[in-house]
Amino acid sequence: MIERLRFRQTEILEERLAAEAKRLREEAMSLPPGAERERVLREARQAETGSHVSEWLRSPGLRAPE
Repeated sequence: MIERLRFRQTEILEERLAAEAKRLREEAMSLPPGAERERVLREARQAETGSHVSEWLRSPGLRAPE
């Protein structure tokens, strides 16, 4: 049986997603206007949205549905 390589994340998911969004936005600014730039910006927005959703889900005020 093949053993999986496992490692612990040192940063929380929200931080990793925010850093990825920032990196993608910087990359997009170096690209000329066009399809590739729009794709990179879309990925940045998705990472930011994922960060916000994860932060919301981890918030202490979130209650289970009744």
